[in-house]
Amino acid sequence: MTSTAVTDATAHISDPAPAQRRILRVLVASQVLSGAGLAAGVTVGALLAQNMLGSTSLAGLPSALLTAGSALAAVAVGRISQARGRRPGLALGYLTGAIGSAGVITAAVLDDPVLLFLALFVYGAGTATNLQARYAGADLATPGRRARAVSTVLVATTLGGVAGPNLAAPTGTFAHTLGVPNLAGPFLLSGVAYALAALVLAVWLRPDPLLLARTVARAEEADAPTGREAADGRGGVVLGALVMVLTQLVMVAIMTMTPVHMHDHGHGTAASGLVIAVHIGAMYLPSPLTGWLVDRYGRMRVAAASAGTLLAAGVLAAAAPGDSVGLLALALALLGLGWNFGLVSGTAIITDAVPLATRAKTQGLVDVCIALAGATGGLASGIMVAATSYPALALTGGVLSLALLPAVAVTAYRR
Repeated sequence: MTSTAVTDATAHISDPAPAQRRILRVLVASQVLSGAGLAAGVTVGALLAQNMLGSTSLAGLPSALLTAGSALAAVAVGRISQARGRRPGLALGYLTGAIGSAGVITAAVLDDPVLLFLALFVYGAGTATNLQARYAGADLATPGRRARAVSTVLVATTLGGVAGPNLAAPTGTFAHTLGVPNLAGPFLLSGVAYALAALVLAVWLRPDPLLLARTVARAEEADAPTGREAADGRGGVVLGALVMVLTQLVMVAIMTMTPVHMHDHGHGTAASGLVIAVHIGAMYLPSPLTGWLVDRYGRMRVAAASAGTLLAAGVLAAAAPGDSVGLLALALALLGLGWNFGLVSGTAIITDAVPLATRAKTQGLVDVCIALAGATGGLASGIMVAATSYPALALTGGVLSLALLPAVAVTAYRR
């Protein structure tokens, strides 16, 4: 830690609550911006690849590459945050996402699928950073309010995340006037949004929440747990990671192929953008309620509710007629809600289990697993739909989510 960081942290050590409120405000501002950037790849990435390659079987590849890039970025952001604090780690992650957006636009103009895939890999850094920001909200929170702190950061993504997909059509029109293919239009928005999010964090995320939390912990002599507590901590990391990995796998697989499924049934980008906007809203908007539920009723119960909600989403998506925008939107809303339950409860489990001395690094590694699960879901989704059908994919994902229940039950029994 630099001398400036130490001085900055020490100034707030006697009462970290005002610093926590300021940190949450800055994180909220950056998440509103980054939410718009996050939505672009989800909305049109698969369609852009499908147009370039002329094949549905590889339509899931952009999502796979995006999430693979997210995995690498999660390691980098986690390590930078561990060594230097949340501010440089998060700001650099968003800046990398902006660079990836510029690469996607260039690839679309040149009609170069290789460059497209490389740029989407880099663009994935924005997704990783958007998720890592939730940990920054919990660094200074008391144990009884950690889930609510996480949810405050997550819900801020809603505004940009919902607006982003609905801007797919107008940004496509604007891109066309610039000589850029319509489907690359949302990446113009994402590039600007990610760059602004990086700027907000770099300038205003002071004091750094992780550095201040460490200083406060040292002052209170809150050392890392040992013995039985450490064993419980390792178990918590495994369970929290499993909850988030499985929910990410199911969510990404079904979400990735929904715009392609709708396109095959004659829907345009406006309709698919609306469905994805509803989905992203459901991913983030319920966060305050989810955070309260996790803090009030416990991590395990909400994690179990995640499995049931994802099952309902998969069944409804499989049963919905391809021409029913309303039913597909409802299915994707349930999919987003199930993911939200899993992310908030899993994040709280992880944060409870990991000491400050290794928190950022461990959280980064957990998010690598989450990103790899997303990459697997994105890649497998296109292959499975090409080999079977979208309803088969949706139903398989819903059933797979039930694997969470035994793990939650075993952990609850041991405690």
